Amino acid sequence: MRLIVNPAIKKSYIHPEVYGNFSEHLGRCIYNGIYVGENSDIPNVNGMRSDIVEALKNIKLPVLRWPGGCFADEYHWKDGIGDKKDRKHLINTNWGGVVEDNSFGTHEFMELCRQVGCEAYINGNVGSGSVQEMQEWVEYMTSPDVSPMADLRRKNGQDEPWKVKYFGVGNENWGCGGNMRPEFYADVYKRYQTFCHNYGKNRLYRIACGAGTGKGNPNYAWTETLMKEAGHLMNGLSLHYYTIPTDNWQHKGSATEFTKEEYYQTLLNASFIDELIEKHGAIMDRYDPEKKIGMIVDEWGAWYDVEPGTNPGFLYQQSTMRDALLAAITLNIFNRHADRVHMANIAQMINVLQAIVLTDGEKMLLTPTYHVFDLYKAHQGAHLLGSMIEKDPVPGFEGLEKVSHSASIDDNGKIHITLSNASADEDISLSLRIDARAVSLLEARILTGSMNQMNTFEDACAVSIKPLSGVSVSPDASGTEISLTLPAVSCVSLSFE
Repeated sequence: MRLIVNPAIKKSYIHPEVYGNFSEHLGRCIYNGIYVGENSDIPNVNGMRSDIVEALKNIKLPVLRWPGGCFADEYHWKDGIGDKKDRKHLINTNWGGVVEDNSFGTHEFMELCRQVGCEAYINGNVGSGSVQEMQEWVEYMTSPDVSPMADLRRKNGQDEPWKVKYFGVGNENWGCGGNMRPEFYADVYKRYQTFCHNYGKNRLYRIACGAGTGKGNPNYAWTETLMKEAGHLMNGLSLHYYTIPTDNWQHKGSATEFTKEEYYQTLLNASFIDELIEKHGAIMDRYDPEKKIGMIVDEWGAWYDVEPGTNPGFLYQQSTMRDALLAAITLNIFNRHADRVHMANIAQMINVLQAIVLTDGEKMLLTPTYHVFDLYKAHQGAHLLGSMIEKDPVPGFEGLEKVSHSASIDDNGKIHITLSNASADEDISLSLRIDARAVSLLEARILTGSMNQMNTFEDACAVSIKPLSGVSVSPDASGTEISLTLPAVSCVSLSFE
């Protein structure tokens, strides 16, 4: 197989936020996930698990979305501030029917972002919240002035305002956020965002609720309506897409026990995000030809049946090399659409859906999906490069290419190439040419294993990143020829200077 990369064709900026994550008050994502409380025996700083914070810093987590999800449109932020013993205890009606004690609220989330060093993406409550409630939340978090909400923040221990860059005005308002028509939500969005003010030096990047999509329901009409009616008042428009192996949401399939055909079908379904971005993007282009409005894919990833014996409302699933390939293919697609996709948030960060981290008490493991984010982190803040690759689809699964890739160049002139081989049983010899530039190999890393291999609490490093050997580099006057082998079911990163 032949891949050609041209460093002279420097294309769109790859926003670091494309490598974002999503954390919802769902299952064990927050509680007994990232947040264990200040009095826990598990090492923590202000209640945040130290091992998880370090893991997130390692992949340079750029942005984190919170508090939901469906939970966001039932979340009333004042329930989660002040003395913890006085915070309301409620039933989480969306996820598992468990008690939400609100011990993790605005102050705790902003502390988490501080420790990790990432931007905060707050999702406001449109479905069951008022305009006043949303306006006051923005004021509470970001106002440096003398005002009731800023004074309340100071009373609760935070003297200086926080920086909150990203603010979502509602979530899935076509469904759990209110079952609204796009015309109705467009008017609601225009009203609510009017009162999300910029206080002091803080400047909000306002994100409107976009379409929830699937292969059978791409929902292009929602994007058309929102762009037409409210595009001039938004900075970003969201898009949600979950991958399931089947066409039956009631029986989505096992996260760990699947056939080769199910493996390929899952990856083929994941690849459909490429068509969704192109077609929703084409609608956005008609109203925003300069691509100033970002497509915000703030929920994506694999969704399987929950692990046997776990609370169905907790959406806990294992993560295998199939999910690593799914993530690699998806992130390469996002990179290639860097002109339009300005943020993406995998669902979800810990213990929920396609998590990057799993915990069990004091134990923690990094999933194969986490390792893909590690392999791909060099793309953050780089520029996409022009490239061409031979087509070689998986037989019987037209639309799924065996090899997925993206290439970028960073501000220091280093070239980064990520590759994946989706074939379940075929190693692929790759001939890679970097045109018009003599380069040397800085680093070559690989993640590989059988399609259903995973990390467990008994063997947390069964799947991990290792150096990739056998990469041949031959520079000449007109460029550099590189040859390597991509093992079956593998993800690779290469860096050159």
